[in-house]
Amino acid sequence: MTEPRHRCLLLRHGETAWSRSRRHTGRTDVPLTDAGRDQALAVKGRIDVSSVAAVLTSPLVRARDTAELAGLGAAAEVEPDLAEWDYGAYEGRTTAEIRTERPGWELFADGVPGGETLAQVAARAERVIVRVRQVDGDVVCVGHAHLFRVLAACWVGLDPVWGKSLALDPASLSVLGWEREHPVVEAWNLT
Repeated sequence: MTEPRHRCLLLRHGETAWSRSRRHTGRTDVPLTDAGRDQALAVKGRIDVSSVAAVLTSPLVRARDTAELAGLGAAAEVEPDLAEWDYGAYEGRTTAEIRTERPGWELFADGVPGGETLAQVAARAERVIVRVRQVDGDVVCVGHAHLFRVLAACWVGLDPVWGKSLALDPASLSVLGWEREHPVVEAWNLT
């Protein structure tokens, strides 16, 4: 069997006002803060663009702007499946606020009313993985924390709930790759 050579680089968008205040930011199109723009600019040069065969970005402005500022915008193609988890009724709320109504609430275990289920998010992540694995070369995906956490779990064949164990900071870079024929996490949450 030929060893796969391509990798999937995950670039989380830079800071937004909502990510700074730890509000669940799914489909609300919140822009980067000045600090988030600086974070995205700092990524420029950390990715060897000569090895990148494709750049896919979430349709949301915080991801598209991060791609642009990181020097990847010219090659970026919008991939709707890279949008963040739809948090439904919990959009814009913090975990602490939600727990005043639902003590002990956890996104990965309890889900969200009126939003996506973990299974729906995982199905989108799996479609991204299929697309990435069809590309001959490295692919950079620019997107969001919870979606990427689910995607990483799916990449290595774990139940998507394991994404809850993977922290991801704004403007961090993670690398999904291969050890022989086995999908692995090569690097995680590099800032």
